[in-house]
Amino acid sequence: MVVGDASIDIDLLVIGAGPGGYVAAIRAAQLGQQVIIADKAKWGGVCLNVGCIPSKALINSAHHYEEMLHADKYGLSASHVAVDFGKVQDYKNSVVNKMTGGVEMLLKANKVQMFNGEVMFINENEARLFNDQESPRYRFKNCIIATGSRPIELKAFPFGGRILSSTEALSLQELPKSLVVIGGGYIGIELGQMYAKFGTQVTILEGADTILPGFDKDMSQLVVKKLKKNNVEIVNGALAKSAEQTDKDITVTYEVGGETKSVTADYLLVTVGRRPNTDGELGLDLINIKMTDRGLIEVDDQCRTSIPHIYAIGDIVPGAALAHKASYEAKVAAEAIAGLPSKVDYKCIPAVAFSDPECASVGYTEKEAKEKGLNVKTSKFPFGGNGRAVTLDGADGFMKIVSDADTGLVLGAQIAGVEASNIIAELGLAIEMGATVEDIALTIHAHPTLGEITMDAAELALGHPIHTVAPRK
Repeated sequence: MVVGDASIDIDLLVIGAGPGGYVAAIRAAQLGQQVIIADKAKWGGVCLNVGCIPSKALINSAHHYEEMLHADKYGLSASHVAVDFGKVQDYKNSVVNKMTGGVEMLLKANKVQMFNGEVMFINENEARLFNDQESPRYRFKNCIIATGSRPIELKAFPFGGRILSSTEALSLQELPKSLVVIGGGYIGIELGQMYAKFGTQVTILEGADTILPGFDKDMSQLVVKKLKKNNVEIVNGALAKSAEQTDKDITVTYEVGGETKSVTADYLLVTVGRRPNTDGELGLDLINIKMTDRGLIEVDDQCRTSIPHIYAIGDIVPGAALAHKASYEAKVAAEAIAGLPSKVDYKCIPAVAFSDPECASVGYTEKEAKEKGLNVKTSKFPFGGNGRAVTLDGADGFMKIVSDADTGLVLGAQIAGVEASNIIAELGLAIEMGATVEDIALTIHAHPTLGEITMDAAELALGHPIHTVAPRK
């Protein structure tokens, strides 16, 4: 059915069904809004389909394979351990389908209308939704733009053939014998290390002097140590120049230390960041929405754009490109539309790299806290002092708690070690609640658990650690 120019009235139009869009739609519907959500791809967006979820499924498979290869240290023996990468991909796809199906179920359960297709603004109050079958026109009271981002494509390394973005790297049907990765950020490290654990020879070309530049160097060095155990070659200070590909391989030329070198592999993976999806056929130029030079939409502390009834969230607004940031902003925007006083506050938004070991950070680093003029105290507790970590063969790692030396207030935390992604939540809650290191130390933590590391780090900050020796003053 093709709808003509008669507009359909709706309370809220949500553009994009990723972790920002679908959360916004559900929260708005809970608050009494009549909502329609549109996405040209599958429900769940990049995160659930070609990002967070499929990558973690593959990382999980690689971790289990590595454990099986080295099971003898646990007193176990396994023979004929092999990778069937096709079945690994089947497992990944089953996880993705379960999660995307769950999103569709949640949208339906909350009575959110769903439209699979594209959106183009007609003016500040109307938009055309279209696909091969229909093209309805909607007049909305409010709109939330949540169109996400896509991998940055370098001019010298256009995607195609043996040059992969993270999307294609997640869907290879055969395990490559060798892989070159341009970019040592969290995406490049996660995917590069995953393939290395499966036995691929991986070379990482990073322009900076360290990988994972968003984390403290003592954290990234633990990852470097493990990468070397996985036979990964890391070239820091490298500038990738060009690539030549055949039907069998690709040769990458790069410069390092003033010298030109090259490396040949089955594939080249380019992971140098992501670009906001604010261009194309969306028609933002037609409504004159205010944007930055980088193509990001400017918003206030309620995610409201320069057009008061249009909101924007996630990767298309300034700040870290994180799925959980998008979901957080989604709830703020939906609640603001409903007249609630919700505002964004990023003081304790966590960042996580699912490397091995995992790295996680929340709040201030020691350097950031000092730059704020605070009297800082940092307590660093080793995972080797935690019984549960040792039983998990995860003694390599540490937790740092950054606190105010005068008040004991928790300002931030950094963790490198097994399950860091899960442990960091307690520290985020501590910052959000205005807790002190004494509050954490007085909280009884179950034994033996990784959570005790947080308690031990807090006791260290207080000067009376039980499971490590306090540094001499």
